[in-house]
Amino acid sequence: MDSASGGTGPPDPNTSGGEGPSSAATGSIAAATAGAVVPAAAAEASSSPAPPSRYESQKRRDWNTFLQYLKNHKPPLTLARCSGAHVIEFLKYLDQFGKTKVHAAGCPYFGHPNPPAPCACPLKQAWGSLDALIGRLRAAYEENGGRPESNPFGARAVRIYLREVREGQAKARGIPYEKKKRKRPTVTATAVVGNVSAGPSQGGGDGDVDGGDGGGGSSTTAADAATTSTAV
Repeated sequence: MDSASGGTGPPDPNTSGGEGPSSAATGSIAAATAGAVVPAAAAEASSSPAPPSRYESQKRRDWNTFLQYLKNHKPPLTLARCSGAHVIEFLKYLDQFGKTKVHAAGCPYFGHPNPPAPCACPLKQAWGSLDALIGRLRAAYEENGGRPESNPFGARAVRIYLREVREGQAKARGIPYEKKKRKRPTVTATAVVGNVSAGPSQGGGDGDVDGGDGGGGSSTTAADAATTSTAV
């Protein structure tokens, strides 16, 4: 009779009401495990070296290409015996892989920036590509133990050759290479608010500063060249 009257007994641990403490404990363990894994993954990501930049990758390929050229040279050349003349010889060798049309003096399209029809003039390496290549090889030479004073890529003969290529291609293609002017810092006058009045000498000084910026000779640098891949 008492049992049939619907008296309630103690809660059954196997029912849904008893799962609360067990679920909370499981969630705490999972959170603690996740917290331990995340710092480890972050530490591993920070310790892994960053991939080389596009410039560094290109510089390494160019350096390996030049070393292979020295190895295949007849007679074979060592890096210690390499001179500016050998560097120029290497640049001329690369012309066979060029993609820039350079019109000969007798071509009817000589000096024409947009020739209307194809011609039989050869394809060569653009001056900008050669200039950028020499810059990378010059840096790679010193990074691989070479002395700056004996760097063949910085030889005067190489600089002269690059200048001749630039001027020759500018005439042949009708595209002048403009030199970039180095920007000089501008001087700005600050207005002073108060009872101080500017005298005639101050006005003349401002004019001298402005005239110095406008009329002063500024040094020029060679135009930066676009980096192109060179294959042998």
